[in-house]
Amino acid sequence: MEYHQAYAFMMPKLEHELPLHLTYHNSDHTVGVISSVEHLAMAENIISDYDITILKTAALFHDVGFLKSKKNHEELSCEYAQKYLPYFDYQADEIDQICQLIMATKMPQSPHDKLANILCDADLFYLGTPQYHTKAKALFLEYQHDGSVTDNNEWVQKQIHFLENHNYFTKTARNECNTNKQKIIQELNGKHKIKVKNDTSVSSIIIDAIAIIIGVFLAALALKGFLVPNHFFDGGITGISLLIYEITHANLALIIFLLNLPFIIVSYFTISKMFAYKTLFAAVLLGLFLILAPSIVFTNDKLLVSIFGGVFLGLGVGIVMRAGGALDGIEVLALYTLKKTSFTITEIILGINVLIFSVAALQFGIETALYSMLTYFCATRTIDYVIEGIQAFLGVTIVSGRSEEIKYLLVENLGRGITIYKGERGYLPGKFEEHSPCDLIFTVITRLELRRLKNLVHEVDPKAFVFVNSIKETAGGILKRASGH
Repeated sequence: MEYHQAYAFMMPKLEHELPLHLTYHNSDHTVGVISSVEHLAMAENIISDYDITILKTAALFHDVGFLKSKKNHEELSCEYAQKYLPYFDYQADEIDQICQLIMATKMPQSPHDKLANILCDADLFYLGTPQYHTKAKALFLEYQHDGSVTDNNEWVQKQIHFLENHNYFTKTARNECNTNKQKIIQELNGKHKIKVKNDTSVSSIIIDAIAIIIGVFLAALALKGFLVPNHFFDGGITGISLLIYEITHANLALIIFLLNLPFIIVSYFTISKMFAYKTLFAAVLLGLFLILAPSIVFTNDKLLVSIFGGVFLGLGVGIVMRAGGALDGIEVLALYTLKKTSFTITEIILGINVLIFSVAALQFGIETALYSMLTYFCATRTIDYVIEGIQAFLGVTIVSGRSEEIKYLLVENLGRGITIYKGERGYLPGKFEEHSPCDLIFTVITRLELRRLKNLVHEVDPKAFVFVNSIKETAGGILKRASGH
C-alpha cells in the first residue's frame, strides 16, 4: 500500500476542488483527523504498520465524498476509494476494510472494532480540545450556508444536544477529552440560559409589544386610508386577503386573520414559540384596528395611493419584523415550501405574487394590477430599509503585494479595524505559473472615507486591486459614523 503517494494525489484535490462554503469539511479537517488517528493509534497500542496505514488511508478518504455532495458523502467517499486506491497498490480486501471504517463514521457513529473506534474518535476528537470553538464556528458557517441552522441560538442548542449525546469509544479519547467536553457543555448551557433570559425578559417583551402596536397601526393606516378605499392590492397574504375582500365583500379583518392563522401554527413548530406568539398578537391587533378604526380616505390619486400605501404598509410590516413577529404569513409559507421543493424562497414568493397580480389584472383590469405592483414594490423596499438599516457602509477588500504598509495606514491613519484573509495573488493570463502568497485585507468604512482610502492605497501600491461592496448595517468593531454633510 503506497499511502504517501495516495496522500500526495488526494490532498491537492481536497485543497482545490472542495466548494469554498465548506468551512469545516475541508482539507484542514482531513489533515486534523489523520493527525488524531496517528495519536490515538499510538496511545491505544496499535503497532502494526498495516493497521496504521489502513487507518490513515480511511482518514484521508473519509470526507472525500464532499467533492460530489454532502448527502451520503460516506458512500461517495467509498466510491472514490474504490476508484483510486487500486492505482496505489491497495488490494480489494484492503479497500473493503477501509470502506467499512469510513462507513462507521456516518452519524450516528457505529464502530465495529478497535480500528473503527479510533477513526470515529479521531473524526470528532476536537469536541474535547481547546480547538472546539474554532472548529464549531467553522461548522456553524457551513451549516448556515446550506440552511441547516438559521441563527446562533439554534446553533447553541444543537451543539448542546450533540455534545450531551456523544460518547468517545477509546479509553485514550475519554481520558483526554471528556473533562474539557463537559466544561464546553456547561459553557454552552450558560450561553443558552442567558439568551433565553434576554429573549423573554419583561422589558424586552414590553418594548417588542409597543413596536408591534406601532407597526400594526401603520399597516392598518395603509389599508384603511389608502389601499382598501381605492381597491388596490399588495403581494403576499395581505394581497390575497384584499383580493378575496374585493370579490366577496366579506369582513377584511376576519379574512386576514384566518389566512394567517395556519402559518402562525406552522411557525410555532418550525421557527419558535415566541415568534408565533408575537405574530398571533400582531394578527389579532390588526383585525381590531381594521374593525374599530374609522375609514379615512387620504387621497384618490392612484400614484399617491400606490406609493404611500406601500410605504406605510412596508413601515408597519418592517417594524413588526424588527420586533420578532410577522404581519404576513407568506414568509413562513416560503420557508416551509423550500424544505419540500427545490425552489428558493425568492422564487416561491415571486410565484405567489405573480398569481395574485394576474388574478387582479383579470378581475379588476391591467391598470389596477400595475398600480398594485407599484404598491408592492414600495412596500418591499421600505421593509428592506426598516430591517437592514438606512445607512449603508462599504466593505472594502484590498489585494496588494505591499499589504504590510497598507495595513499600517488603514489602522493608524484611517483609524480602522481590519481583518486579514490568507490567499494567493498572480495567475495572470500568459503568466499563470507566477503566483505568490499574500494577505487579503478587509475593512468597513463610510462612503465619505472611500476616496481617502483609495488615495492611501494608491500612494503605497498603484497596482493594488481594490473592490468595494455595500453593507446595509453594522454592529461592533471600530466604526466612525459619517459626519453631517
